[in-house]
Amino acid sequence: QVQLQESGPGLAKPSQTLSLTCTVSGVSIATASYAWSWFRQVPGKEREGISCISISDGYTYYKDSVKGRFSMSKDIAKNTVYLRMSSLKFEDTAVYYCASEQLPYGCTPGAFRWWGQGTQVTVSS
Repeated sequence: QVQLQESGPGLAKPSQTLSLTCTVSGVSIATASYAWSWFRQVPGKEREGISCISISDGYTYYKDSVKGRFSMSKDIAKNTVYLRMSSLKFEDTAVYYCASEQLPYGCTPGAFRWWGQGTQVTVSS
């Protein structure tokens, strides 16, 4: 059973950098059949996928609104996936979720079975 736990500082100012951590248990994040993703959700709106890494082929996806500002990375020894968010904007305020899925679905939108509980990020001056 894959378990995901997000954590990170909840508050940042516009233009600042903030990193979120997704601690994974139940499977090694280096396992080739898995993909790891970050989503976010604003109240009243659908949850949106903002980034994904597929371990099997190195495929990486970033939503246009975060491309060039956000980046995913992983620490295999710590079994942890990170989301570094720079040049933060007010509209980045949301609950951020870590998610995972296996092949053949990988980074396919709507296919993720395993989710963390989410962590709030607020961008405010």
